[in-house]
Amino acid sequence: MSNKAEATTKQEKLVGYFELLLTNSNFRWLWAGQVVSLLGDWFNIIASAILIHNLTESGLALGVLFTIRMLAPFFVAPLAGICADRFNRKHILIITDIIRGLLLFGFLFVKTEKDIWLLYLLTMLLFGVSGFFSPARSAILPDITTRRELGTANALSATTWSVMLALGAAIGGFTAGLFGVHTAFIIDGFTFFVSAGILQQIKLPIRFTATTEIRGGSKWTTLRYMLRHPDIFFISLHKAAIALLLSSGYMVAQVEIAKSHFIIGKGGAISLGLMYCMNGVGSGIGPIVARYWTGDRDKPLRRSISLGYLIGAVGLAIAAPLLSLPIVVLGGFVRSVGGGIAWVFSTQLLLQLAPNEIRGRIFGTEFALFTLMGGIATATVGAMLDIFGVQTVLWGMTALPLIPAVLWWLWQARHTSSEAGKR
Repeated sequence: MSNKAEATTKQEKLVGYFELLLTNSNFRWLWAGQVVSLLGDWFNIIASAILIHNLTESGLALGVLFTIRMLAPFFVAPLAGICADRFNRKHILIITDIIRGLLLFGFLFVKTEKDIWLLYLLTMLLFGVSGFFSPARSAILPDITTRRELGTANALSATTWSVMLALGAAIGGFTAGLFGVHTAFIIDGFTFFVSAGILQQIKLPIRFTATTEIRGGSKWTTLRYMLRHPDIFFISLHKAAIALLLSSGYMVAQVEIAKSHFIIGKGGAISLGLMYCMNGVGSGIGPIVARYWTGDRDKPLRRSISLGYLIGAVGLAIAAPLLSLPIVVLGGFVRSVGGGIAWVFSTQLLLQLAPNEIRGRIFGTEFALFTLMGGIATATVGAMLDIFGVQTVLWGMTALPLIPAVLWWLWQARHTSSEAGKR
């Protein structure tokens, strides 16, 4: 295909972001619910981190909090994927939003160090329920969009996540810093109820029937399918790699930076909110800019994933010296640009390749691996912060994203050669 023809094909396939919101009412409702609930999510992250620091002043206790947030969805993810394939995905989203809204008000009873167990318990329940929400949210996207709209919908959803991280973290940091963490928990609870009401407006199309290739609902069926399709299996590992080597541990390190090195607001709440804010901006800008080059084309998407890891490593190297808050914020921004590219483009590949009848279970498995690796990363970094200090830990993290970058590049070389041999 000539360059001109390829450019024409790319232009025909791409749908504008505003065009999608104006013409697809189902996606518009899904997106609006996402905006509201994500705003509250980042209130919760800032409030929980600041609260546990104020009560314990322990890096290990903070690491345990983040580990629970990651591991709770891991244990429910296989069942969540089955539910996303067997039951109405819209109803799953609404029910989980209502339950999470109710759970949030339990955080108001955490007031002293003796209540830490309740904070951990509520966090486990909250993110266990979220483990049902995420696979259904990912799997429903192709149900309410055309193939031509899918890439735009995925990019817009990821960008919205990033923008709301930026706004939610910034507003949540100021709210917790000025009015206290319990105010942030109350706002978070109400956002889930509003989101549930918005999602009720979605009119889900009739589901497709299962094919003869995929039967049953167990996690073993999913694993067998993924092992028979190694490309899908390797794509599903990217979020786990991002969590383990690029993002989850850094989230814990940022709390230590905010409360020990650059303190603005109560317990560093405002400086932490600022760092999280720029993380969101970076993870939103990265995929949007890169998509102008990749479109929804398979090969450019794949190549950009390795590039994303490399950009993430550069960002960590910028932040590691802890020269000043602006430089640390810049490093976090660059790191999140790379992580956002790898995250969004790996999701896009799965959306394009995974069949509808097993899509929920594939995203459930992917989410399970992501949360498991995130839990390992947060626990490890939380413990290492108490031993080595944040600067040493950051320098140690700098080279880690190079590992998945090289491994993915090697797989692509083999995959491309194998595909060429089939022609």
